[in-house]
Amino acid sequence: MSDIAHNIARIQRQISAAAERCGRLPEEVTLLAVSKTKPASAIEEAIAAGQRAFGENYVQEGVEKIQRFASAGITGLTWHFIGPLQSNKSRLVAEYFDWCHTVDRLRIAARLSEQRPAGMAPLNVLIQINISDEQSKSGIRPDELDTLAAQVATLPGVRLRGLMAIPAPETDWQRQFDVARQMALAFNRLKYRYPQVDTLSLGMTDDMDAAIAAGSTMVRIGTAIFGARSTPPRPQH
Repeated sequence: MSDIAHNIARIQRQISAAAERCGRLPEEVTLLAVSKTKPASAIEEAIAAGQRAFGENYVQEGVEKIQRFASAGITGLTWHFIGPLQSNKSRLVAEYFDWCHTVDRLRIAARLSEQRPAGMAPLNVLIQINISDEQSKSGIRPDELDTLAAQVATLPGVRLRGLMAIPAPETDWQRQFDVARQMALAFNRLKYRYPQVDTLSLGMTDDMDAAIAAGSTMVRIGTAIFGARSTPPRPQH
């Protein structure tokens, strides 16, 4: 078993244990492997280990990987764009990715909808919430959610699937849980209004357990699967 395969198996065990501790089924939580800056060979190892969902932060890098695996005839993968999205890069996300986690304004959602090719299923989108109110983070305030969700839900080329957040780092489990619970409550309110909403993208390596306990349905794990970043990020989004 390769190191990456071993890491994926370990993370899946952690997800299962965290889910079972709070009375949830392990299948309720999807592992999103954050493959940004990682070479195709590392992704190939993850695919061989059964991983199918991958997250990319940089548009061009992600598109190159998507094209590479498509041309190799590898099917069944889902590609998630999880980085901040500039308007001039929206077309590539609309044309190549399956998901966008970082919708935080109507203009971006409308562009993604307009630019989604007619022959493809609507792009799955998540609204990003700046749950810790950090100036350096993208995302809307929780009190802005109802308005933006109502607008996004009317767009034909995208499909509102839920929420995403990147909480401020906390080392204390209870503090991690309290913030995650705020997101879960907003998610549950959104689910009540929109039946297609089913995804709360919340939790990374250091706060995954608390996020799952609060109700996360998708955790984003990078370093714990692929190791430390080996190349600097590209200066583009």
